[in-house]
Amino acid sequence: MDNALANLIAAAVAFVGTHFALSHPLRGAVVRVVGDKGFQAVYSLVALGTFAWMAMAFRAVTPDAGPLWDGRGNVIWGAATALMLVSSVLLAGSFFGNPALPDPRAAALATKAPHGVFHVTRHPMMWAIALWSGAHLLVSPTPRVIVLTLAVGVLALVGSHMQDRKKEAAMGEAWQGWEARTSFWPRLGGLAKAGAVPWIGGIVLWLLGSWAHVWLAYIPAGLWRWIG
Repeated sequence: MDNALANLIAAAVAFVGTHFALSHPLRGAVVRVVGDKGFQAVYSLVALGTFAWMAMAFRAVTPDAGPLWDGRGNVIWGAATALMLVSSVLLAGSFFGNPALPDPRAAALATKAPHGVFHVTRHPMMWAIALWSGAHLLVSPTPRVIVLTLAVGVLALVGSHMQDRKKEAAMGEAWQGWEARTSFWPRLGGLAKAGAVPWIGGIVLWLLGSWAHVWLAYIPAGLWRWIG
């Protein structure tokens, strides 16, 4: 293992580890010392700092070194494109009536029947991030992408599991009822019940994001791979 890849692994561990530590075991102690606003400042600075480290370390690793498989074929790109569409729909719908987001109405929202993308999963934002990770791993299984996507995917899915435990303690029966009416694991059949707004927003996000991909990553993605 070269030094650049080792640095990326260290950055990824720091990024994920500090998120988990500050969100759960260290949160109470830090809040007692610096207060709620101080905690938010510390959390943001640590998150931005470790993300910047990971981003710079990612760029320092040889881009196309040692892929585990050839991700350039149309079948793999088609699968990744479909995953990104589902990810975009989940992300777009996750902002509407989500009791997991900071909101004074969170407990009331958790007592309602599932709606929109919550027919799919109670953690649509986290699964959107995880699907993003899976799509990028499919098409570019190089060492640096594997480290990055595993870090992001673990943060999203383990973080959402830990969020369930935290919400159970904070919201009690309201969150427990929400858990009983929703699923942690995605039920893709629920996409048919997601409604027009998540689908329209998701398609727009998917088209714009994949169009911008060529300018951000110098690689055409989504439909633009075939029609650009």
